[in-house]
Amino acid sequence: MRTRVKICGFTRTDDALYAAYYGADAIGLVFYPPSPRHVDIEQARCIVSALPPFVSVVGLFVDAAEKQVREVLNRIPIDLLQFHGDETADYCRSFARPYIKAVRMRDGVDVHMVAKEYAAAAGLLLDAYHPAAKGGTGSRFDWSRIPSECDRPIILAGGLTAENVRLALQTVGPYGLDVSSGVESAKGIKETMKVKAFLQEVQTFDSARRTTR
Repeated sequence: MRTRVKICGFTRTDDALYAAYYGADAIGLVFYPPSPRHVDIEQARCIVSALPPFVSVVGLFVDAAEKQVREVLNRIPIDLLQFHGDETADYCRSFARPYIKAVRMRDGVDVHMVAKEYAAAAGLLLDAYHPAAKGGTGSRFDWSRIPSECDRPIILAGGLTAENVRLALQTVGPYGLDVSSGVESAKGIKETMKVKAFLQEVQTFDSARRTTR
């Protein structure tokens, strides 16, 4: 199986193009004003319009008003929604679009129960918990808390870099990865060589895994 990679938090068109060129499966756009990686609709339109074919666009929202989400969907071709707050399953389903639900892995979170609650989700994105931030903190959580089997595909996030992604793949074996701060020179500014190194590490791991089977 090939590991899918989403790189999140783009604010510049060229950064998104480089990520697509080096093999990112999806680019994430943050529609959450408090975030330093937030983009407005016009920024997002410029980025999306420049992307080559076969690269998915993910729109990230945090406890957004329904009107805000629908305005983005009406003006930008979003392939997948990502809900990164305390949204209910009914809210997530209400847009009739594929979505992934982010789960901040605070103490006591039961991934199996979350998967049952969000059974309509395309996948669960497991991220580190931080009391003052909704993601993009560059922090890891204890990967041993991730069940070996889950009813929903697992997307691993939180503190991933080119230096530790091979260990993450060996330890967790997720369906996909989501990286943001680990490939940046500053918040919202992707560093081309970090993006390239991260994606090459994933590609090399996948290639080695295929040849040993």
